[in-house]
Amino acid sequence: MNTTQASTKPLTLLSVIIPAMDEAGCIASTVEHLHLTLKLRSIPHEIVVVDDHSTDSTWDILTGIAESNDAIRPVKNGAESGFGQAVRCGIDSANGDALVIMMADESDDSNDVVRYWDLLNEGWDCVFGSRFIKGGGVIDYPWLKLRLNRFVNGLIRLLFRIKLNDTTNAFKAYRASTVKGCQPLISPHFNLTVELPLKAIVRGYRWTIIPITWKNRRTGVAKLKMREMGSRYFFIIAYVWLEKYFSRGDYLARPQIGEQSSSEKDCKTN
Repeated sequence: MNTTQASTKPLTLLSVIIPAMDEAGCIASTVEHLHLTLKLRSIPHEIVVVDDHSTDSTWDILTGIAESNDAIRPVKNGAESGFGQAVRCGIDSANGDALVIMMADESDDSNDVVRYWDLLNEGWDCVFGSRFIKGGGVIDYPWLKLRLNRFVNGLIRLLFRIKLNDTTNAFKAYRASTVKGCQPLISPHFNLTVELPLKAIVRGYRWTIIPITWKNRRTGVAKLKMREMGSRYFFIIAYVWLEKYFSRGDYLARPQIGEQSSSEKDCKTN
């Protein structure tokens, strides 16, 4: 863990990015609960929900909520379907100087979003939640996925020599400037959950870890398939590992603020 804190320049807006594919059964509860939590804590925020080619009523539900709540910003992923594609679309659409990536199924705790915001405001570039440290926990985690999760995260810890033991978890927080410095993001699927934090670590951003809780979804179907734990993950791990050991510091170069990514044109806002 990089323990040297950055400057404490106050953040002005939190953008929570939520990719959603066929989440009609839970998306309303997720965004409304999150909005209420952030509003009660007086955190300036927007909730950018990216509809990833849903075939159910997810989009209609989102646009209906947005009519009466201007903090909810529905966005359509105009690129090919994929978790990573949807998150990248959300990043390009976000207005905030702080970003949190959160799941649509309400498996992540809204109160942890508040803790992320507070720590980013203390000066950290990234805040990574772990379900597998003291104070964290999981509820109803499928046993096979749990074992694969621990194997992949153990491999990442070994290869990158880091203490973070839950790199594959999507629920993390970043300063927007940090995400810009991690471009280009190339992962189209769930392997983006590995690419983004590892790039932030390799490129020298300041990060810390907090315990978080996770519970299995109550409605809908999980979008992460077992094959996602195979070649896609190992490719991106190898890709960033090669950057770490062979880039000779070139990765420290930062993109220009405001530089538009090639994927931005694929995002369609409501």
